[in-house]
Amino acid sequence: MRPLQISPETAIKLAETLKVPIEQLMHMPQHLLIQKLAELARIETGEAGQPAAERKDDSRS
Repeated sequence: MRPLQISPETAIKLAETLKVPIEQLMHMPQHLLIQKLAELARIETGEAGQPAAERKDDSRS
């Protein structure tokens, strides 16, 4: 498996954000990286743990 094709600056920012060593990040399978980024996005938007029905109701208000 080849390392991720991302810039060094992006790799450093991702490693800090995801709290993983940069070496681990560079050899992380792409599908796992995308999954971790999606989890992080959900946490940042405050949707973690809310059922889909509640999120839909909140968006109408």
